[in-house]
Amino acid sequence: MSLVAGVDSSTQSTKVVLVHAETGEIVDSGRASHPEGTECPPEAWWEALQEAGKGLLEQAEAVSVSGQQHGMVALDEHDEVVRDALLWNDTRSAPQAERLTAESGADAWAADTGLVLAASFTVTKLAWLAEHEPENAAKTVSVMLPHDWLTMKLRGATASEATTDRSDASGTGYWSAATGEYVPDRLVQAFGRRLALPRVAAPNEIVGRTPRGAMVAPGTGDNAGAALGLGLGPGDVVVSLGTSGTVFGVSDVPAADPTGLVAGFADATGRYLPLVCTLNAARVLDTLRGLLGVDHAEFDALALAAAPGAGGLTLLPYLDGERTPNRPNATGVLSGLTTGATRADLARAAVEGMLSAQADGLAALAAQGLDAARVLLIGGAAASEAVRRTAPGVFGVDVEVPPAAEYVALGAAKQAAWALSGRDTPPQWNVGEPARYHGSAVAAVSEQYSTLRDETAPWASHR
Repeated sequence: MSLVAGVDSSTQSTKVVLVHAETGEIVDSGRASHPEGTECPPEAWWEALQEAGKGLLEQAEAVSVSGQQHGMVALDEHDEVVRDALLWNDTRSAPQAERLTAESGADAWAADTGLVLAASFTVTKLAWLAEHEPENAAKTVSVMLPHDWLTMKLRGATASEATTDRSDASGTGYWSAATGEYVPDRLVQAFGRRLALPRVAAPNEIVGRTPRGAMVAPGTGDNAGAALGLGLGPGDVVVSLGTSGTVFGVSDVPAADPTGLVAGFADATGRYLPLVCTLNAARVLDTLRGLLGVDHAEFDALALAAAPGAGGLTLLPYLDGERTPNRPNATGVLSGLTTGATRADLARAAVEGMLSAQADGLAALAAQGLDAARVLLIGGAAASEAVRRTAPGVFGVDVEVPPAAEYVALGAAKQAAWALSGRDTPPQWNVGEPARYHGSAVAAVSEQYSTLRDETAPWASHR
């Protein structure tokens, strides 16, 4: 039975899974950490991949890399990295995002690229580089994304031979999911001149081979990898609660939302992946758990001991700024604190606030025509019983939690198996029976949250 490897090179770590190509059964896996921070030397990702994939990559007949989206890897004429990569969660390019949007208008950016600019997107980071580091900008002749760079390294290729895929290209701000082509004028507007860009490969294309002879698939962005790993169908919407919170589903038509709430990404199969992303998800719970001085189980018990609405306590969870809504310099806001508040109320408010930010994402997708028939809850914070049991009341829809798995890495492995098979469609793997949670919307929670969110809008974008 053939073995394939799937790689998830995320913000915090690299995960590698070795999988049976025909069944999706995981044979083995490995993990290695990345440095902390919002910029990183790309070589650290390569070292982490070697550590996590030791003894695994050697057994694979095909490999694919799914990576954190939007980052900026700038290379010089010798294919050397010009500076540490700026990651998706680096918000220093917020002023450039505002300037570029003002120059052309949000409607024009959405029409051209499917995006309304935020500091996450690569095109804004290139504008920051040109403005703040002109010497490094002058050295830069090509730019790529984290998974592009790792795929190039796996192949032993040069920048002129580099490839990307539709899903990751759609998060740059200079490629259009609707047309399937780069929009070079947008890159020139941001950076001042053209740069060499990776070729956009077909979803199941074999883009090269490793020095050992394994086939290399194009790779994906992390959210598209998760969608592929889960085997999303019509009406399925994923709420992924990791470092960031993402809400996304698969669509047959591209999205172009001029409000900027929904990013018009492509998926890893040839369709589209409208997506809403928040900067703050699992780490909201981590922060409040640390302040309360409790472990995971104690935090869940506290949150579930409080009534819905947390006794009037509401947390606006923009702890590290926010991307959706676009408030890059915002901080968290706790409202409704009285002498009657309890530790349980505070824990409950953290869970409800974090989930309410994702509920805004569900509403934004519905406005683009993607109504959730069911919500799949994944990511680190989906392991929390408080999160699982609270989510139906916040979302107003039943929630399913698939078995815990590295779905981004599994999606990459599925793409590798697809490329290896030579078939027209990806393999169908059984991910297991989900846990199901039922409930109906709790009006008090949504009212408290929406009131606080809207009241802070005039000033919450400034520290």
